[in-house]
Amino acid sequence: METMCGIAGYVGPRSAVQVVYDQLKRLEYRGYDSAGIAFLESGAIKVFKRAGKLGELGKLLGEFPDDTHMAIAHSRWATHGAPTDVNAHPHFDQFEQVAIIHNGIIENYLELKEELVHNGHTFQSETDTEVAAHIIGEEYARGVPLEEAVRRAARRLRGAYALVVVSRTERNKIVCARNASPLVIGLGEEENLLASDIPALLPYTRQVLVLEDDRIAILTPDEVVVTDLHGIEQPYVPMQVDWDIAAAEKSGYDHFMLKEIHEQPEVIRQCLAGRLDDANNVRLDNVFSEHVWGEIDRVNFIACGTSYHAGLMGKYLFETLLRIPADVFYSSEFRYGDPVLSPKSLAIFISQSGETADSLAALRLCKQRRIRTLGIVNVIGSSIARECDRVIITQAGPEISVASTKAYTAQVISLVLLALHVAQVQEMPGVRVEEVVSQLKRLPGLAEKALELEPQVQELAKKAAEAKLFFFLGRGVDAYVALEGALKLKEIAYVATQESPAGEMKHGPLALVEPGVFALFGATDAALRDKLVSNMKEIQARGGLAVSVTTEEDQITDKAADFTLKLPRVNQNYLCALLSIIPLQLLAYHLASLKGLEIDQPRNLAKSVTVE
Repeated sequence: METMCGIAGYVGPRSAVQVVYDQLKRLEYRGYDSAGIAFLESGAIKVFKRAGKLGELGKLLGEFPDDTHMAIAHSRWATHGAPTDVNAHPHFDQFEQVAIIHNGIIENYLELKEELVHNGHTFQSETDTEVAAHIIGEEYARGVPLEEAVRRAARRLRGAYALVVVSRTERNKIVCARNASPLVIGLGEEENLLASDIPALLPYTRQVLVLEDDRIAILTPDEVVVTDLHGIEQPYVPMQVDWDIAAAEKSGYDHFMLKEIHEQPEVIRQCLAGRLDDANNVRLDNVFSEHVWGEIDRVNFIACGTSYHAGLMGKYLFETLLRIPADVFYSSEFRYGDPVLSPKSLAIFISQSGETADSLAALRLCKQRRIRTLGIVNVIGSSIARECDRVIITQAGPEISVASTKAYTAQVISLVLLALHVAQVQEMPGVRVEEVVSQLKRLPGLAEKALELEPQVQELAKKAAEAKLFFFLGRGVDAYVALEGALKLKEIAYVATQESPAGEMKHGPLALVEPGVFALFGATDAALRDKLVSNMKEIQARGGLAVSVTTEEDQITDKAADFTLKLPRVNQNYLCALLSIIPLQLLAYHLASLKGLEIDQPRNLAKSVTVE
């Protein structure tokens, strides 16, 4: 599983700095915005870190000694704090006794930081990582071994994290901890390594140990010891990895797209991390105040492609939950329509990269008109993130495949959180925030169950391999997800699609139905299934085949359809609909795979469109 950042560590006889730098190079495919290295020299921890691509750090390599035998390194995908030299990892504790690198999110870092500030600590960065470093350093200052300091700190941290720590006085020891953020250890001869992903280990060893949750590992040149959070040693069995480097970058998947589809349960966890509390309330930083939300009378969602489809979900949420009128605009058309913008309106810009040229042009028009702006982006420090008045970072991690999958899911989850936040601060009696939050907390596990449909999707793909036309249909919020499913099929399988609300089919598109046509119906909304059955019959009467993407309790469309894919049930219909994108993404992938197409880089398309 890919995480947001690259982690590397080495202890042994080789030049440790050279090894960990090489490890980071093998993780470059992840994407990052800064990088850094820590090693021991003359009884002190030396840290070098730079914002920008890895080459910026590489320019300093001549300043590194060749005789270092322990080092840790990190390439950062920013979530807390802008991508700057100061915010780059590694970070020191208050006393510069320990240095730490970290993947994931510390959910309770603000309350811990307040406690530390009260105790006299000062901070150099905006990151949650530095807070974790200070917690570890405070424990270490009590005179316990480094591994015990990490164990004590880990018991206080909430969230998903992988921590790697070195100290100034324990010269041949690296201590790491994992909770829901992957960490892999490489077992060598008289040397040991660690990394956030397997490719960084393969040039040095094929014996690896995937550290389990709530485990601490202590690495020295001679051994690796694993304990639980209470210091009890835990047995482990290494595994032999036979992947080549290219396969390892994809964690054994054939393509990045398939890997990223399978990452969606973890992406949902990351998107929610730090934003839901134990009382089932939503906590969103860096959005407008309660007073501003009380003034807003209309919301305009502005986006392109997949992000536009997420915007349609946003419109549904704002109108049905908040009763705030909303419109969705293609970024490329927004300026040319001379949009009516009132001083009380809000423009929400949705973009994975944060650099989409059409969206930036629309944003600058809104700024000229003095309209409030909010960005929902995946790349912190991107142009849209910098130029919007407020921003929500989706926390999906780097997305490599051109066809967006996990970014869409993270965008919709971010919009759900935003709508719930507004309902919460406005105290809207019709929105049961706590109930929805409880369902959101279940969603990662339900997404894992949705991925279990893959064998059935592969069977469907084989049946539909020769189809020349697919309909993607639905009613209500299912119709919005159908648009995204159709886009995925066009993008990577090069199959023509006809997508619309199911009720519109008889107003023209029905003329396209003939034997061999497949129609996929989003049927996750139980209240609308009877209507969908009529539409299915219209398809079947003309020789087409009907596929129902529904939930496990559905006995209505199940009986009418030629093929059914059943998802786990969620109480909120928009969350059910969101889960339905997973089998649609898988269908596009497996159809393209059967055709032998280039999936990660489809013809004529680019990941980020930076020209109008």
